[in-house]
Amino acid sequence: MSVKQDLFGTHSDWLSHTLNNAVAGLPETKTYLPDGTRIIRKAVGVLDITPPSDRANPNSEALIVSAGVHGNETAPIEVMNGLVSELMDGAWELACPVLLILGNPQAMVAGERFLEVNLNRLFDGAHRRTEYAGLEEAARAECLEEICRQFAGANRQALYHYDLHTAIRPSHRERFALYPFVEGRNVPADQCDFLLEAEVETLLLQHKAGTTFSSFSSSQLNAESFTVELGKVRPFGQNDLQRFSGIRDALRRRFRGQAAPSPQPPFDQLTVFEVVHEILNTGRNFRFHVPDDVANFTEYPPGTVIWEDDDTEYRVGRSPEAIVFPNPQVPVGHRVGLMIRPQTGSDENLI
Repeated sequence: MSVKQDLFGTHSDWLSHTLNNAVAGLPETKTYLPDGTRIIRKAVGVLDITPPSDRANPNSEALIVSAGVHGNETAPIEVMNGLVSELMDGAWELACPVLLILGNPQAMVAGERFLEVNLNRLFDGAHRRTEYAGLEEAARAECLEEICRQFAGANRQALYHYDLHTAIRPSHRERFALYPFVEGRNVPADQCDFLLEAEVETLLLQHKAGTTFSSFSSSQLNAESFTVELGKVRPFGQNDLQRFSGIRDALRRRFRGQAAPSPQPPFDQLTVFEVVHEILNTGRNFRFHVPDDVANFTEYPPGTVIWEDDDTEYRVGRSPEAIVFPNPQVPVGHRVGLMIRPQTGSDENLI
């Protein structure tokens, strides 16, 4: 039996196996590539891959790469599936341990962002809240947390996590990354270079701890973690994957343990933003004054009223602010959007 049959049965690749077993409780399965690389299917849509112990890991790192935490964000899923197929076909050798995750298989099958609740709000223990008891997404978050803890515990190298997404709405900055907040932590220069290598030119520094997947790995596993937005939501088979060649090639280079290239134009400067205000649905006659079709990074001039309710309002301050992730269709208490501005103290807004 071939390695692909060991892992994927009659299915042609990792993605088709995941989609066809989205509701299955499959047992853990282990197999080896001809070169000795070990592959463990930890759960549906989760592969723990380790190179032979005598192979050099030049960058002394272990990587977690996830996609499909929102089931309709398909392009990064297809990119990861392609890289897995390359590895299994012997196109290149793996140099470092990797944990590859397709986050929400059932939502992937449905073509929906999520089924019952946003999976990317259930990490760092949020899945244990009473209101999420019994939900499929809560169980998946708990499962993924435990698998990540096991991976981090088994691999003592520097740990990195890239959670890959595409955006619901258009963006004036097509590709951007979010750096989770951890007190006292700054973005390493080599990670800024990696983002540029992946053709991601914009970085948003988050202002408080959250319950996203990358926040969990950053705060609980001490990983250098990023949520990476790579373009627009489209159904499976409708993505122009050439537009995602930056992240594909950058990840492949990391997987192979190759040296990092120097940043090259046009991707040689990273623009950095910081959060100045988090918009929450207050529920008290909450009124959001941002149009439904507005693009991410749309800028508003000083004095603009962004939202109000019966008790308060929020106006843009003395300098322009932009909005990201505007979405008023969220429950009371949940985030409606973020107001951001270029990083303070950096005239050119560059790291």
